[in-house]
Amino acid sequence: MGGSVWAALGLSLTCISALSLISPAWFLTPTFSFGILAYCSWPPGDNWNQSCVTFRSLDTIPDFAWKISAAMLLGGWLLLTFSAILLLSWALSPKRLCPRMSSGPAPGLQAAAATATVMGLLIFPISLASPFAKEACGDASVYHSGQCQLGWGYVTAILNAVLVSLLPIIGWPHTTQVQGKSVLFFSDMERIILVPETSK
Repeated sequence: MGGSVWAALGLSLTCISALSLISPAWFLTPTFSFGILAYCSWPPGDNWNQSCVTFRSLDTIPDFAWKISAAMLLGGWLLLTFSAILLLSWALSPKRLCPRMSSGPAPGLQAAAATATVMGLLIFPISLASPFAKEACGDASVYHSGQCQLGWGYVTAILNAVLVSLLPIIGWPHTTQVQGKSVLFFSDMERIILVPETSK
């Protein structure tokens, strides 16, 4: 049961991460918005008539810090996707691929994904000093969005990064000593493994 919940949580966070990456609503003005991989423009007062463009490669992204951020965020998303696939296969496997870990085989991948995602999110606001961002946001500079407002895409990416960062912390087993034996307690309490104490 716990493995299935863990796999569903991993898949959900992967999908939310993908949604925030493709969103062009990281920073907004009344007629323009841009995100890590796309930007949109529309006539004043007509939000439904949007024209959007996607950055199809790193070469088309307008700033070096933006490119680094995009590469890190995409790398974090790929690691998160791979860990979600591992969690799903582990949860559906009758013998369990990794029987000693109740959180599955992916805490290390989740930690790497969280690290890459957080670094990418911290680097992205440096690109607000780029000519592209200055044209869109007026007096924008590093970590200052000028006339642009923070959009839901960037906020969603931040919240998702926080949740992804918590996954490996929750998943590590906790150890305690009981009558001379090490007892590993897992987060879903499916099993307790007694390990004989080694002499020092």
